[in-house]
Amino acid sequence: MEDMRLDPITLAGRFVRLEPLTLEHVPALTAVGLDPELWRWIPTPVTNAAEMREYVETALDEQRRGVSFPFAVVDRKSGNVIGSTRYGSIALEEGRLEIGWTWYTSKFQRTAANTEAKLLLLTHAFDVLKLNRVEFKTDALNEQSRRALARIGAVEEGTFRRHRITSSGRVRDTVYFSIINSEWPAARARLLAMLDQARGR
Repeated sequence: MEDMRLDPITLAGRFVRLEPLTLEHVPALTAVGLDPELWRWIPTPVTNAAEMREYVETALDEQRRGVSFPFAVVDRKSGNVIGSTRYGSIALEEGRLEIGWTWYTSKFQRTAANTEAKLLLLTHAFDVLKLNRVEFKTDALNEQSRRALARIGAVEEGTFRRHRITSSGRVRDTVYFSIINSEWPAARARLLAMLDQARGR
């Protein structure tokens, strides 16, 4: 299980490729990632190129410490970077990690890109890393995210009340979801069905 920390991985599907995040991705991420709406539910938003570089540097520092593995999300048709996602809160010795820190430029929201990215990340987590549990968390006010997680079969576990102080000063409640290994086959079937529907459009 140490391999994920030591050897960068690229996860590729039909619609997207998840490649290890580097500082070289900063200009492309900046070009598509400064829309304030993308950061509406993120405790600390990114508003300019310097903050995007800091965002990436923080992710890479967490990767060096073995607690995160960040990806740039690339649209396979155009070859353009369209967002970012991450394995975080990595505790391989406990058989778990989190999928999150996910954002996409508006053109690719609610498309096959996010569905396939989740499928790729979950498949690697459960089928390759053989984990017991994958976690997700979201702002309690983010109804769209909560519906999306429920739709793929993630189970809502509870709310951490007054969990984070956002950059605006708002104190947010955080809702936790998870998929465990026994639930993965059903979740995978859901994701594959959603992808099949997207291909048919």
